[in-house]
Amino acid sequence: MSLRPLSELPRAVAANVHTVFSDIDDTLTTDGQLTAQAYAALEQLRRAGLRVILITGRPAGWCDHIARMWPVDAVIGENGAFYYWHDQAARKLKCRHLLIESARQAHSAKLAAVRDTILREVPGCAVASDQFCRLYDLAIDFCEDVAPLPVAAVNRIVALMEDAGMTAKISSIHVNGWFGQYDKLSMAHLLLRERYGIELAEERERCLFVGDSPNDAPMFAYLPHAVGVANVMAFAGRMSALPAYVTPSRGGAGFAELAQALITARK
Repeated sequence: MSLRPLSELPRAVAANVHTVFSDIDDTLTTDGQLTAQAYAALEQLRRAGLRVILITGRPAGWCDHIARMWPVDAVIGENGAFYYWHDQAARKLKCRHLLIESARQAHSAKLAAVRDTILREVPGCAVASDQFCRLYDLAIDFCEDVAPLPVAAVNRIVALMEDAGMTAKISSIHVNGWFGQYDKLSMAHLLLRERYGIELAEERERCLFVGDSPNDAPMFAYLPHAVGVANVMAFAGRMSALPAYVTPSRGGAGFAELAQALITARK
């Protein structure tokens, strides 16, 4: 499948979008930093009347902050384990978890055992620096705060997680593993149904996702007008599904290009 340039996204399709789902790392961020351009694009999308929902592998601790303080409607975290939103009327942060606390605690010892095996078997990797504020998963760093590991080492991390009965997904910086079959897409369905009374299956033409890496593949496959920022091409040979369109620029600049295209189409 060849990716089409963003300029080929039909104006009528862009004007009809009501919900923008977006990854964070290397989609909103550029070289690990959230730029003013990308952050402003989030606010501009909401001012234009679009619903903005972030979907990330980042931990609960980050999502608490993002849902409270960023110009977004909700954030799905840890690859689909929960979603946070800020209830403006109640002036309160709220969260919908897939598992109750006792079930999460039951997984802790198993996650620790897998962690120890990976650190022993894959030299050069490390537990992600944000692991301390995770509730559901294990994140292994292969290039964020460690020297970049070769593809074979990353694949070995995935294999060790899967051998332990975990679901494993590769992002642009981490391998995330968890016990359960949920992912970004399954939680996107649940969030839209519970919060907005929308069935994603019936609104696929009006929902758009933008991302950059293998753990975004379920969203790329499901939504017909999904978009990748330019750096998605680095993973093109390693993903089960690619987006329909690709932006000219990478990271946050690419996200801003997409936001501008959607806003312009609505005018």
